[in-house]
Amino acid sequence: MRPLKKKLTIAAAVANAAAIIGAVVLTALGSHAAKTQSYNYAADRWSSDGKTKYSQISCFFSPDANFDKNGVGGLRSMLLSELKSASVNPTEGVDLVPDAYSAPAGTAMVSGDASGHSDAEITAVGGDYFFLFRDFKLASGSFFSEKDLMQTGAVIDSQLAWDLYGSDEVTGMNIYINNVKLFISGVIETPSTKPEKRCAGKTPKAYISYYAAGLIFGASADQSGLSDTAVPEFRKITSYECIVPEPVENFAYSKIKKQLGDSYKGKLSIVNNAERFTPKKRVKALKKLGDSVVAKDGIIYPFWENASRMVEVRLSLIYGARRVLLIIPLITALCLIIMGYRLFMRKKEGLKKAAADGVSAKWRSLKNHMPKKAEQTTEKES
Repeated sequence: MRPLKKKLTIAAAVANAAAIIGAVVLTALGSHAAKTQSYNYAADRWSSDGKTKYSQISCFFSPDANFDKNGVGGLRSMLLSELKSASVNPTEGVDLVPDAYSAPAGTAMVSGDASGHSDAEITAVGGDYFFLFRDFKLASGSFFSEKDLMQTGAVIDSQLAWDLYGSDEVTGMNIYINNVKLFISGVIETPSTKPEKRCAGKTPKAYISYYAAGLIFGASADQSGLSDTAVPEFRKITSYECIVPEPVENFAYSKIKKQLGDSYKGKLSIVNNAERFTPKKRVKALKKLGDSVVAKDGIIYPFWENASRMVEVRLSLIYGARRVLLIIPLITALCLIIMGYRLFMRKKEGLKKAAADGVSAKWRSLKNHMPKKAEQTTEKES
């Protein structure tokens, strides 16, 4: 091999090895980054057998969209009806379409029975599965749901627990928001990933039921027609999410988009959580990367969604770079195929002659080793 050709061969081998190793590293980094945003994998946590395919859809509404519990009920009914038409029936005792909804209720002063107090961001949550979607890590206590008899429980983060009581072992203790007493159902850990920390900010968080949000914040709304004993209702919903069986691809996404698209045009963002982090989706999104960075729809996303959108941008760059690296071994493979084909065409006649000579030699060898009687029989037959 000539020195220059040898050097080029070595350089090509090194470049291909480096490209493949780089692609593997980027794949691992991308997979890790996606997995840190665990709220996008609620469908995996819901699936008990690991065989049934589910989609997870999140809908985010602008504050002036006026989406409320009636809208939630309409979506549930539509999805159940469409699933029934597709011959997908519920299992006894298991919700076919687990869902949840929520809205920021505002920032309020929170105090405890001791002297501690702190401002906190309050989120009203409804449905039975809000905490399934969030995948918050409990430091103590338990989550609440819409099915609980007592609807005055609150889940607070450990920062708020320490501000109020100097401990995160505070399950069952009281907190007061605008002079309304609630009890602490559970304490969750504060966000741990960099995107979540950045998007969540430093203000402590508390999660309460819509019933409790009505007690605390509902009085500021128009309550004409309510009796003196009626509980004011907190109506706002800015986030709805559900897990839906997928009899066909994009079943839930297409049905929800059809149901809501026209009514909430310009005030709605629908996310297919199960597909948002796939390499194909992220590389395709590179063309509209600027649109995903700059919000133009007036929707105020919760911190977990903002964190996932940050990771989307990162994954688009990671998987885009991976695709560029994989071009090197792809081009090399094409070159080898072309070189092999050209070599074959040049040597084709020689290969045919060598193959024919080989067959003839084999036949002569077999003929020489044939028994004489068999050879004579062959001669007579001929």
